[in-house]
This record gives sequence, C-alpha cells and structure tokens, in this order.
Amino acid sequence: MDTVLIHLADGTDRDGRPRTTTVALGPGAKVRFGRGAPGVAVDVRLADPGVPRLAGEIQGAADHWLLSNFSADKTYVVENPEGAGEHVKVPPGRLAAPIPFEISRVVLPAGLDFVRFSVFAPMHAYLDRAAAGAPDGEGTLAAFPLDESAKYFLVLVALCEPRLRDRSHVAIPTVENVVNRLRPLPACADLTVAAVNFHIDYLARTKLRVKQDAVDGARRLDTKRAALVSLALRFNLVREDHLRLLPTPVGAG
Repeated sequence: MDTVLIHLADGTDRDGRPRTTTVALGPGAKVRFGRGAPGVAVDVRLADPGVPRLAGEIQGAADHWLLSNFSADKTYVVENPEGAGEHVKVPPGRLAAPIPFEISRVVLPAGLDFVRFSVFAPMHAYLDRAAAGAPDGEGTLAAFPLDESAKYFLVLVALCEPRLRDRSHVAIPTVENVVNRLRPLPACADLTVAAVNFHIDYLARTKLRVKQDAVDGARRLDTKRAALVSLALRFNLVREDHLRLLPTPVGAG
C-alpha cells in the first residue's frame, strides 16, 4: 500500500476539464517539489513564478509523512481541509516536519496568490471499536481504515444509498449522480466530477483495496463503483444509520 499520494491540478485537458496528476510514494521514499529550472530537478513541478525553484521535499513515513521547507523566507501551511481549521505551520528551513492528517492541503505563498496541492496518507489506522478488547488490552485495528468524517466516506455512502434504501435496486449511482447528491452539503458545495472520481479511485486503491478490472474506459469505472458498493455493504462498512450524513432527499419529510 502507498504511504503517501500527492495530488495536484496541472491545467486542463483539450475539453477544458481539470487535469490532475497523482504521485504515489512508498515508505521512506522522497520527492522534491518546486518550480524547477535547468540544473534544478523536481519531481512535482509547481508552475508559478512565485514558487522557489526548489521549494521543499515530501517523505513517506509509516502512517504519516514529513515535509521539509527549503525556502529562505516563506512559511508553508498544511491544512486539514476536513477539520475545524486545523493546520500545521512549517517555517523556512524546517526539515522533516511530521504531518498528522490523513487528508492534507499544502499551501505555499507565491507572489500575489497561493499555490496548493493535496497529500493523502491512506495508511492511517483507526480502532475497530466493535472488535476492541478490554480498555487495558491491546486494541484491534480496523481491517478497512475509514474515516467517517472524510469526504471520501460521503462519496461511498452516496454510492451505497440506493441499495441501502432498496436491496433490490441494481443500478449504481454515476459520478454525476454522486456530485448532485452531495452538493447541497456546505462541505461539498464545490464538489466536481474530477474530485469524485479521485475519491472513488482512492477508496478502491488504498482504503478498500478492491480488485481492479482489466477492462478500460467507462466499463472499468462502472465495475469499480459496483465493487466498492458490494464490499462496503457486505462488511457493513456503510450502514443505514450512515444515511444521516447525506442531505435530506428531495420530497422527503
């Protein structure tokens, strides 16, 4: 399993849709980020003239990651976008600052604006309270470490909702259906198709570890969503009580 996933937008495709790049790191692996220049190699390029040529370094470390700030005068901020304003400041010259969040947004000051990219630490473990022993005993870690307060969990609940409400329901919500279902939530007001696709891939690849179908294109996306729903319901990872996390259905009440 990857220790760290670095996710950044890097322009748009020929159809004008946001294009993203994801870089995966294993335990102990490092990548350097910055504007880059001849003779200054970076693994993650941030094409903004206000970003230093060599801005910093990210290293995977067990269930978290470390951030080094190579800037001479810029403080970097790492936000927990799904927390209540939680953040970590990494001052100029600070090396290997540990970042505790599973989902993080790195913010770099750059001229008149800011440059942002996301870092995911999917190996974060959560206690399985249903299987845990006595308080003074050794805890039992969850087989599928899901953070029920995270946006990716909302996506999973939205995918499972039709089956939870009607077990005979066959169709799995499309990505567009999920976007429309979640957008009434304040935390999801800016949710996009690209973001939902990323959360689905994150769930399939790192959180639930579903087998990837060998087919390509739309059929592969369909089978991935179906596999997530099947596994989540089979192991009670998503239950009827989780439907309270979703907006009230139109016409309900």
